[in-house]
Amino acid sequence: MRVVAKFGGTSLGSGERIERAAASIAAAVDAGHEVAVVASAMGDTTDELLDDITFEAESADRAEIVSMGERTSVRMLKAALASRGVNAVFLEPGHPDWPVVTNSRGEVNIEETQKRAKSLAEELDDAVPVITGFLAEDLEGNVTTLGRGGSDTTAVMLGRYLDADEVVIVTDVEGIMTGDPRVVEGARNVGEITVDELRNLSFRGAEVVAPSALSYKDEDLEVRVVHYQHGDLLSGGTRIEGRFENIIDMREQPLACLTVAGRAMRNKPGIMSRLSTALSEADINVDAVASGMDSMTFYVNAELAEEAENVLHREVIEDDTLSSVTVSDDVAVIRVLGGELPNQPGVIQRIVDPIADARINLHDVITSATSVALFVDWNDRDDVLDIIQELFAE
Repeated sequence: MRVVAKFGGTSLGSGERIERAAASIAAAVDAGHEVAVVASAMGDTTDELLDDITFEAESADRAEIVSMGERTSVRMLKAALASRGVNAVFLEPGHPDWPVVTNSRGEVNIEETQKRAKSLAEELDDAVPVITGFLAEDLEGNVTTLGRGGSDTTAVMLGRYLDADEVVIVTDVEGIMTGDPRVVEGARNVGEITVDELRNLSFRGAEVVAPSALSYKDEDLEVRVVHYQHGDLLSGGTRIEGRFENIIDMREQPLACLTVAGRAMRNKPGIMSRLSTALSEADINVDAVASGMDSMTFYVNAELAEEAENVLHREVIEDDTLSSVTVSDDVAVIRVLGGELPNQPGVIQRIVDPIADARINLHDVITSATSVALFVDWNDRDDVLDIIQELFAE
């Protein structure tokens, strides 16, 4: 099996942890597997280096300075592997076999990186490459960086371009947990999770795998997250399944838009739960919810609009802080789903502007980390679908 193993800063945070990392790599090599290693800077080295740059530094100088953390890690890990009889070589920007290339804007040059990764793959039989994460170089040989979480991006990207069977992200948590074990009781490991689920969690604060890395995962590439104390690169942890797909989807049936108005609703604990529970108990599924300071909007199947209005009206007359419920029928929803959406600054404006230029009114725009839902009049649905399809076909 061909494996790319990425070791995060915590997993390399001391000599003892570097020894543990080297032992797990050596065990995989002894078992007959081909292993490429991606190493982050030890501990908080990168943050400490950045904090020490208290002067105006050019971007090229900053990249060279912060690269020292990763450069140290790969040397330490290579030496620890050599002490175990493993033939290893460290790779950093400037090395003849360096694989990760960016353009002048710091964006990955996919064609050149794929070409170099293919050459590197041919040498995996002979040695374990220990590669600096986070770092890259441009075509002129200048050091560049891949941004926050760049070591994860290096690992998954190289896993794909090296035609690896699996990428193992070694970190300070036992895979993906049901909750933060430092905060909640009984948190346990999740055996498997989809890329869409994880990316939504990542963009909402779960610091396990950098969101930018997941866009490089394809269907054939296995990705797992394991704890650095686990010791076995080839088992345990959480398996990340699937791949991101860019999908434009239009709901075939119309929706009704029910808006409940009330004074400072957002500041009233439990109000969303009350209204949602009332609809749930009436077997009415909610397609989407949008909230403001003084209103809350529920989108439901248009055929259930009258029943839903009566359900919500009963809640309104039982609560003095709620004023009224109104209904707008025949609403369409077009959803844009894609793992690359968060990496496109201005993507919401890019979607909304041509709709406005076509003089089409938007009822609502509801976003998540990987999707944008556009609610429009039913009669405008085909025009909006055409606009979105043309936009993402570019």
